[in-house]
Amino acid sequence: MRKGRIERKTRETDISVEVELDGIGRGEIDTKIPFMDHMLNLLARHGLFDIEIAGQGDREVDDHHLVEDLGICLGAAVKKALGEKEGIARYGAALAPMDESLASVALDISGRPCLVYHVELGAARIGSFDPALLREFFKAFSDHGGITLHINVPYGKNNHHMAEAVFKAFALALRSAVRRDERIQGVMSTKGLL
Repeated sequence: MRKGRIERKTRETDISVEVELDGIGRGEIDTKIPFMDHMLNLLARHGLFDIEIAGQGDREVDDHHLVEDLGICLGAAVKKALGEKEGIARYGAALAPMDESLASVALDISGRPCLVYHVELGAARIGSFDPALLREFFKAFSDHGGITLHINVPYGKNNHHMAEAVFKAFALALRSAVRRDERIQGVMSTKGLL
């Protein structure tokens, strides 16, 4: 089983994440941020990953520390689950619509973290959630997962719909990139390592 578990406790947050890449789409998510719970459950379901996350943090300050640290832990757990990355497709790309919104995600499990993020969600909150924090989540995921990640929303009107389209496209692209292909010997690189 390709499984990664990360526990991280700081003065600001206390988080545990377990990811099984070859799951059935089961999410047991409790971050204390309902909107993030919703988005992470979308990731589990549409990526067919089994994900368990428990997190809490200094939300009396704001949600920034907790959201960023969730990205750190999830990225590190995925990296751990991938091990030496032998036999994986490495690349993944997906489009996902959500009503009037469309999201595009392309990624490369390259060992070279890079985030390109073209998502204009505006300042309006989604419930009590600040949508600007989603960029921080994906930046932390990319950095700690060693993943090149491009996220684009060419159009959309509703912030919730745009965010949901992003997480669905992210789930589909990541599922494609981590899939095993029996034809791939070693890692998918002319260098021989990722």
